[in-house]
Amino acid sequence: MLNVTAVVFLCGLALISAANSREEDVLPELQHLNQLSPMALEFAERFQDLKPSEEETISEEDQLCLDDLAALTAGLQRFQMWALKMMDSWGSTPSGQLTGNLYDLGNFDECLNIRKEISKEGSPNRTIQGKYCFRSVYLAKSATCIPASCSAVHMKKYMGLSTRTGTPSTSITINDSTCQTSEREPWDGLTIFMIVILSVLATLVALFTLWDYFLVKNQDELPAYVKVFSARVSSRALFRVVENKSNPNVIDCLHGIRCMSLIWVVFGHQYISSLTSASINLFHIAAWETTPFASFILNGFYSVDSFFMLGGLLVSLITLRLMDKTKGKLNVPMMYLHRIIRIVPLLGMAILIYMTLMPVISGGPLFVGGFAGKANCEKNWYLTLLFVNNWTDDLCLGHTWYLSLDMQLFLISPILLITLHKWGKKVAAAIFVLIILLSGCLFATMMVNDYSMTYKNFSPDAMRAMYFATHTHATPWLIGFLFGYFLYVTKGKKFLLNQVAVWSGWILCLAMLFTSIFALYPAAQKGAPPLTTLQNSFYYTLTRLGWSSALCWVVFACMQGYGGLANSFLSTPLWQPLSRLSYSVYIWHMFIQEVNARNVRTNSYFSDYSIMVNFWSSFGFTLLFSYIMYLLIEAPFGALDQFMRPKTKNPPVVQQKSQIDDNAPSNLEELQVITPTPGENEAQK
Repeated sequence: MLNVTAVVFLCGLALISAANSREEDVLPELQHLNQLSPMALEFAERFQDLKPSEEETISEEDQLCLDDLAALTAGLQRFQMWALKMMDSWGSTPSGQLTGNLYDLGNFDECLNIRKEISKEGSPNRTIQGKYCFRSVYLAKSATCIPASCSAVHMKKYMGLSTRTGTPSTSITINDSTCQTSEREPWDGLTIFMIVILSVLATLVALFTLWDYFLVKNQDELPAYVKVFSARVSSRALFRVVENKSNPNVIDCLHGIRCMSLIWVVFGHQYISSLTSASINLFHIAAWETTPFASFILNGFYSVDSFFMLGGLLVSLITLRLMDKTKGKLNVPMMYLHRIIRIVPLLGMAILIYMTLMPVISGGPLFVGGFAGKANCEKNWYLTLLFVNNWTDDLCLGHTWYLSLDMQLFLISPILLITLHKWGKKVAAAIFVLIILLSGCLFATMMVNDYSMTYKNFSPDAMRAMYFATHTHATPWLIGFLFGYFLYVTKGKKFLLNQVAVWSGWILCLAMLFTSIFALYPAAQKGAPPLTTLQNSFYYTLTRLGWSSALCWVVFACMQGYGGLANSFLSTPLWQPLSRLSYSVYIWHMFIQEVNARNVRTNSYFSDYSIMVNFWSSFGFTLLFSYIMYLLIEAPFGALDQFMRPKTKNPPVVQQKSQIDDNAPSNLEELQVITPTPGENEAQK
């Protein structure tokens, strides 16, 4: 075994040595140009015959391109390494196009690393650099490496882009928008501003963390402004684990529901990001969609309904308990301010980082232009911060439509809360009627417009009208809101249920959950008739009600002691740190996924296993990045809430909706200030 390892090691050293040898030592062994990309060789042959017509007017840019192409031709004839590399980095016509392989990425780094100084009599020396572009033949794209002085127009103009195989030149295109060079664009003002802000925040966190560690012996004497920026204090709060049942007002299972829903969201988006990469078997998706596991991914939007249910539950339960302490009064402006402080700083910084940081930290063949939604962000970034981007087609950060819809529901919540606290069951009945009416609105919208959410008949119009619209997606939030009122009214009352009732509840709950996910599986099979509009409408409307109602049963059963293994799993304290970090993970996960997907140098393979491997990689980096952003942005800005608390003899207790649902506020939860009355020490929120 040792001898085999030694041989492999020596062979590796030989290869590395050859790669770093001088050109005159290696070139004799590389004079088999026929093994380079056939397409590259064909273009190289055309370089030799390149001569503009006498009547053609040659611009300075044209002449520079012609000179560099002539130098490339001469370099190929002399077997110079830089010229061979320029041809070697080309891609060929992608093989396996019938299975969905639409890319041949060539060798991106080999092309961009080409720098050759050329001298010409009577002219100053110049440097030829490689430019990496994609040439397209119908849907297929293949890598091309040309001198940086040449543009796509030059390639079309001087070489005709016709092939000996008979492919017409009109079917082959090279677009400058796909081209990249090793020269990075200088940072614009927005990028500099973003980096300065992050640097200032990082410096403050570093300085006050050192202060905390070395200058403060008693943590009780730590100044408030040090606590705001100390990574030590923030990390303690983030990773603090509270024992179950430590407070009767805490609903421990909400930690697990939130975290499982978050993982489901991130995992589903991993499949979406894989479609932007270069897969060699993209058409395999058609067969994959007929598998049972695909139903779990294609119906992942129910995870968002879980968040809406949790949001409505916490807004209702926590605020109604607070109003009991304030004799029915609700400080609405302060309620809105808390939410803005909690949500907007991280969201605003995310817009800047998505737009500016991607090209700074990464790059690759598919990374042209940086963030895919950059153009939309430049045009409509303010719609995201105004929380109305769910009503536009040009989303800046695509996944933030949820924040907008949740914020819109939160804005109307004071009306529901005040009337509910005053008139109780009458308003609860009205909210129930509203849920039925909104469900009827969703059903009618699908029937009238022949909408469908199944992948076979999916349309952007259906997504906009049924999924992004507030009035057709409010039912999960209202169900959670009504359930929160039920928990508020019962005030921790113990319900004694017999085994038949408990088992019936769990059977109905699980039946509803699995029906929501897998009901469309038979219709996904090859040859199965498509669902009618009526079937689609009933499915999508009823499962939206059923999914949220089933989760309400899960919470109720866990609170009442009927949760069994489900409660043990969902209520484990290990969920608490991730639950506190959930908002940051939700914001940043698509940033990491897009960087990973577009940074590839070779083609990937689409399969559940490969995507699962990529998911854990993306999720791990997302957690790390989210933790850093938590220390730099979330914790400092969230601490501003403490400075706005009313001054009382008994210091108010800042509880995060986290303690009822987790200890970490997020758009997926609320940050509330509870001021207990003298002698009380409860953690409601």
